[in-house]
Amino acid sequence: MSYPEPRYLGENGEINAVHRPADTPPDLIRGANRTHYLATHAATGGEFGLYRVDMGPKAPGPSTHFHRTLSESFFILSGAVRLYDGERWATCGAGDFLYVPVGGLHAFKNDSDDPASMLLLFSPGAPREEYFERVAEMAQRGGQEFADFLVRHDSYFLDEEAAGAGGTRR
Repeated sequence: MSYPEPRYLGENGEINAVHRPADTPPDLIRGANRTHYLATHAATGGEFGLYRVDMGPKAPGPSTHFHRTLSESFFILSGAVRLYDGERWATCGAGDFLYVPVGGLHAFKNDSDDPASMLLLFSPGAPREEYFERVAEMAQRGGQEFADFLVRHDSYFLDEEAAGAGGTRR
C-alpha cells in the first residue's frame, strides 16, 4: 500500500491547525449526556468526524444498526461502556478500542451506575451533528419522517423484535 496522492501542493506549509481546549463546553447536552464536536466533517473537509461522548450512568445508546457509507470507531476514555460488535456485547474500559467497518452491525450503551466517556470516529466525515441533535425529536415523531431521517443520516437499524432471530432492516 502506498500513500494517497498529495492534496497539498504548496512548498512551505500553512498555518491552519485547529485547537480545541479541554475545557471547551460540550456542543450538545441531553440529560446527563454531553457530546463534544471535536472535529466535524466541515472542519476536516469530509476526511473524518471525531466526537467525545460523555455518558451518564445507565445511559442507553442506539440499538443495533449499521452504516452504508462510513466506518465508526470507538475508543473508551473512562468508565465502562458496553459495545456490541455484531456478535456479542463486551464491557469495555479505558483504552479499549472497537473498529466497525462499513456495513458492520454495532451498538453501545452505558449499563453501569457510573459515568463513562468515549471517542467516536466516523470516516469519511459526515454531517453527524444534525443526527445527534435531532434523533430524539425525530424518534418521537416516528413514521415515515423518522424513517427518512435515519436514511438521510446513513443509519439502518435492525427491527428490535426480530433482532434475536437475525433481524430485519427498517
